[in-house]
Amino acid sequence: MDQLLNDFSPGLFFMQAIILLIIILLMKKFAWKPILDALQDREDGIHNALDSAKKAKLEMQNLQADNERLLIEARAERDAMLKEARDIRSKTIEDAKGEAQEQAHAIIKQAQVAIEGEKKAAVIALKDYVATLSLEIAEKVVRTELSNKDRQLELVETMLDEKSLN
Repeated sequence: MDQLLNDFSPGLFFMQAIILLIIILLMKKFAWKPILDALQDREDGIHNALDSAKKAKLEMQNLQADNERLLIEARAERDAMLKEARDIRSKTIEDAKGEAQEQAHAIIKQAQVAIEGEKKAAVIALKDYVATLSLEIAEKVVRTELSNKDRQLELVETMLDEKSLN
């Protein structure tokens, strides 16, 4: 250190100090300003990126909320549609049952009418058959009875007696 103090020259010191000041001024004018501007731009970029990230996060949260809301609405709509489909199915089944019952009643009524008509037709046919059979029997009896002359007179007298008694 002693040697440094012995070799110290004030002219050289001032000259080096002036060169250092000139270099600092030049650096300040040409280097520091662009470096500080670049650092400021970088800091602004980082702040903008952070702000954008916050906005993106908020948008993402909003989208998630919207998606949840849409999902809930879609589920509610699906449930409503399923309920409506079940109601329609039940109504269709009930309508079909009612229509089937009405058709069954109509068929039963038609069958009853047909049976009644067949019954009447059978009774009429039976009456016709009995009447025809009775006429045939009466004809045979009358032929047998009227074939004999004595028998004819006796029958006429019996009929006249019956008429007189009434």
